[in-house]
Formats: sequence, C-alpha cells, structure tokens
Amino acid sequence: MAAMLQTVRQMPRGVLVFLLYAFLVLAFLGLTLLLVIDEAVEAPISFVGIVWMLLLAYLIFTMTLLLQRKQAAFGLALGLTSLLVPLALLLIFIPGGWVGSLVAVLVFAVITWSLCRPRSREWFTEP
Repeated sequence: MAAMLQTVRQMPRGVLVFLLYAFLVLAFLGLTLLLVIDEAVEAPISFVGIVWMLLLAYLIFTMTLLLQRKQAAFGLALGLTSLLVPLALLLIFIPGGWVGSLVAVLVFAVITWSLCRPRSREWFTEP
C-alpha cells in the first residue's frame, strides 16, 4: 500500500488529471450499472450491457497499466480520453446540450494537453 501511495505522489500532474478523469468515468459506470442489470433480467445479452462491460474492462486495464508506468498506457489513455469527442457530438443534438458539448470538448482538450506534456510522457517508461 505504501509503495502505491509513493507511486501516486511521484506522478506528474498531467497523469493525475487523467487518473481523476478515469475515476470519474468509473464512478459514472458504477452508478449507471443498475440500468444494465435491469436490462439483463429481460435479455441476458444486450447491446448496452456489452458496451458497458467493454468500457469497464478497458478503463480498468488502462488504469492498471498507468499505475505500472507501462508505455502502452499512454495510447490507451488517449483512446479513453477520445471518448469525449463522440459524447460532445451527441450532446449537440439534445436541446440545450450545447453547454455540455462545450464542457466535453474543453475536458478533452485539457486531458489531452496534460497527457502530451513532456513530463507526463516521461512517466510511461516501462516496456
């Protein structure tokens, strides 16, 4: 436990920004999992259930690799961040959703910029 706290303390701010985003996505998935469970009662396999489980697996795998400082985590983190772009496009079509769309684009820009900074890129050293 102490080694993991030391690892988190050594993280550059850009990586911490992404980790905060990843935990927020994890919380969102956890809170909306009841919808998937309710749907599973009617049909054991559903499109929403498959998407939620794939996103959950992708998120946990990315966070695990990030904490291990693996080089592959950088690409996976950018991929997870890029999910904000389709969200922004979907929000445009909802009446009054342009504010949420702007927030999604802003969050995407901040996380991408923070991950691509040289100090953050140096974090991903393990092959």
